[in-house]
Amino acid sequence: MSYTYVGKSCKRVDGYEKVTGKAVFGADFTVSKQLHAVSLYSPKPHIRIASIDTSEALRLQGVAAVATADDVPGNNEMYGRFPVFAESEAKYTGDAIAAVAAETREIAQKAAALIRVEYEELPGIWSLDQAIGEQELLVHADATDNEMELTKFPLRKGDFENGFASAPNHFSGTYEVGFQDQAYIEPESITVLPAPFHHGYEVYGTIQNPYTIRANVATALGIPESQVRVVLTAVGGSFGGKDESVMNMAARCAVLSSMTGRPVRMDLTREESFLESCKRHPFRMEYEVGLDDDNIITALKSRLTCQGGAYNNKARFSNWRAVVHTAGAYNIPNIRADLFGKYTNTIYGGAYRGFSGPQVLFAIETLIDEIASERQLNPKDFRLLNVLREGNSIACGQVLKDGYIAAPLEMMINETSERAGFDTKWQNYPKTNESSGSLKKGIGIAVTYRGAGLGGEGVDSSSAMLTVCHDGSILLFSGHTEMGQGMRTAHSQIAAEALGVNIERIDFRHSDTSITLDGGPTVASRGTQSGGRAVLDAARKLTAALLEAAEKKTGIPADELMIKDDQLVGKDGKVICGFKELIDYCVYPLGTNLSAQGWYNPPLAHIDADTQQGDCYQTYTNGVAITEVTVDEATGKITVDRMTVAYELGTAINPDLAYGQFVGGLVQGIGYALYEEMAERDGELLTRNFDDYMIPTTVDVPPIDLKIYETTNPEGPYGAKGIGEIGIELAAPSIGNALYHATGRRLRSLPLNLERVKIGRSLKR
Repeated sequence: MSYTYVGKSCKRVDGYEKVTGKAVFGADFTVSKQLHAVSLYSPKPHIRIASIDTSEALRLQGVAAVATADDVPGNNEMYGRFPVFAESEAKYTGDAIAAVAAETREIAQKAAALIRVEYEELPGIWSLDQAIGEQELLVHADATDNEMELTKFPLRKGDFENGFASAPNHFSGTYEVGFQDQAYIEPESITVLPAPFHHGYEVYGTIQNPYTIRANVATALGIPESQVRVVLTAVGGSFGGKDESVMNMAARCAVLSSMTGRPVRMDLTREESFLESCKRHPFRMEYEVGLDDDNIITALKSRLTCQGGAYNNKARFSNWRAVVHTAGAYNIPNIRADLFGKYTNTIYGGAYRGFSGPQVLFAIETLIDEIASERQLNPKDFRLLNVLREGNSIACGQVLKDGYIAAPLEMMINETSERAGFDTKWQNYPKTNESSGSLKKGIGIAVTYRGAGLGGEGVDSSSAMLTVCHDGSILLFSGHTEMGQGMRTAHSQIAAEALGVNIERIDFRHSDTSITLDGGPTVASRGTQSGGRAVLDAARKLTAALLEAAEKKTGIPADELMIKDDQLVGKDGKVICGFKELIDYCVYPLGTNLSAQGWYNPPLAHIDADTQQGDCYQTYTNGVAITEVTVDEATGKITVDRMTVAYELGTAINPDLAYGQFVGGLVQGIGYALYEEMAERDGELLTRNFDDYMIPTTVDVPPIDLKIYETTNPEGPYGAKGIGEIGIELAAPSIGNALYHATGRRLRSLPLNLERVKIGRSLKR
């Protein structure tokens, strides 16, 4: 079908404000009489707090207040066990013991240094190894064996024991990945102020999920959620990271604002951001696979263990996604998978683009390559023997159905391999490497499918509001958050298409919890898929009201009218009047309601808690990546030479934005694969800034040949699926597989840095 705006690469609606510097980010937001806040963090990873003396800090000129746990008027514990302030015990070095509000940040920093804390250093759980083996030393007294609550998920499909026992060929592997920082360009910034026109408080800043901020600030202050208003500033990237840390900051600022009656702003330095913000969850993933003599996988067993850190409100959801995707994009009849989350006295794991997908995919795609190598098979051909096809059931038992859940991976693998010249290079590189000195070339492949939206993780409802002003301009509010991903543009295109108006009429406003209903978190690639459906719902309701008014104006039945290209037209295409004239008539004499609330609430996913069997997601996206590398065996350096990639996404609302999402994900995946590593020692986070946390730069980005496949998706707006996360999943396993092809060195942990590649084996973190 041909559309006016959907499927077109319209320019970004927020482009002008960003390129001109007019966009207001968190640290740009200033109000009269604001104070500046600084947190005092725990001096050691695990301490018992004997006393806190704030008297000297309070005497410093310019200090307005010092807050500790005793000053929290509501509940000091928020969702996920996070404390506003550590009370009797600090469980990791990012715990805030106190916070100072002063006239300047410099004064606040000096005052924080004057706070005297008497403490006893305690032993702790510093690693996943220790968390798994330790039974007596507990991070939380009520968490037996350091198991995180609500993170234990068994998955059972078929009969693994018989499927594995009857298989003549057995394979196994253990894979480990560590923390990864989101590395957004803008550190966190939050301002909380007493509401100027009503009871309560207003929160402004770099916020990913405004409704969770509202709930937790209300919890900390002991007031109703209706008295907390959260408004976004422009956000300079998040990738999942600006959630828990911003929640904690907002709660501290709210306490200080309640103590002083003044606005309080807290800006994190990069070092503080590294210390306090969540990271990608570390995983240990143990696999066993049974294979018949025709190289068909008959059974798979996995045991996945996630390191949650000192607190966690995300492992419950990321762990469930991990176990559901544990078998990768393969048709396996018998599966037994178990997943556990463990507490440690370390920085905590949280949301990061991919949300457990990159961890699991690195393991399963590396294992698939290992099996192909053992069986002396072309790794592409081995995948084609076992990849999911129409009519197959995935790990949770959900069946892939043509026209509802696309299953194009076989075609995508074949076509992407042909574009990359995979077969020829896979055969020829080992021969040419024999005479190439220390420089070796390799090619690797990885395949993925990913559940779109929240699915069984939670309620996937979304909200939006559209209001036509008297001059014909249109306000669009979404319950979801623009963090740089282009959602404002995609939503504006959906609204303009559904209303039949020029996109220039649409004015997308930042999320405001006092205007829109709780649309849930902007996570799980749901901004376009779920949020876009809410926009479409609002636009259709508004269109119906306008056409009902047009019927009264023209005498023509509403079902014989439409709005197209800013004009009211009949079914014969004849123009009746302009959009502005129609709005004038709606305003007077009719008094038509020119506002509509959109709501999208897909059916709940019914999942068996004992087996995780059920229709876990409404739909799935698919991807294939082939990566070519050059490895310098003398230094261990891997250079990514080229990536040939394919992604399936339903309908591309904005092809340029989709391309940018996929490429951005691939680049982050290159960082995960090759460079990014968080150094720790006995619970102490040693990596605190970009001077020793390496991320890819433009010189590390290879040529990327990317093809987008469009398929049918009846659930998404105009057939669109969420795509924000799948892009990151394929880089690490395809690079690791290319490394093996080039050198014969198989690494089972990330990153694939110089030391690991040079030594030729994985190192312990």
